[in-house]
Amino acid sequence: MLVYWQLFLAFFIPGILGYGGGPASIPLIENEVVGRYSWMSVQEFSEVLAVANSLPGPIATKMAGYIGYEVGGVLGASIGIFASVAPSLIILMALLSLLNKYKDSPKVKRITLFVRPVIAILLGYMAWRFFFESYEGIGLLHTIFLSVVSYLLIERVKINPAFVILGAFVYGGFLL
Repeated sequence: MLVYWQLFLAFFIPGILGYGGGPASIPLIENEVVGRYSWMSVQEFSEVLAVANSLPGPIATKMAGYIGYEVGGVLGASIGIFASVAPSLIILMALLSLLNKYKDSPKVKRITLFVRPVIAILLGYMAWRFFFESYEGIGLLHTIFLSVVSYLLIERVKINPAFVILGAFVYGGFLL
């Protein structure tokens, strides 16, 4: 039982201090995992870091899942992942409750009017960049095919995007 509490602390503390789960939290996690609890050697930690860095998503949560599993099995992985996202979750809930309290304020409404176009531009830029990365990776014909088929399946046929993504993975697996 103590190991689960230690897992929670080992990933909760870096989650508070290294906000965002990025490179700032890696030395903090190493201090906890290698230095404080001696669950891994520096070499093992660097291997976990290399694997976590090669996968998509936040590094800290991937490391928390793997290290948690190594130390405490499935429950350990769950605790590690929860502990790494809990600080952000707590802050988000506090900010949302504050925003909800002042949602009818004219100032908050004005701010959201300015934020919406910025979000739209950022999402558009991200989609544009993904399109060109896909074009460079698999070519124009496959990129257009996947874009058109994905649009039709999601918008016209109303298929869940998760299934469309899975289908694109399968298509990419046969393509490469």
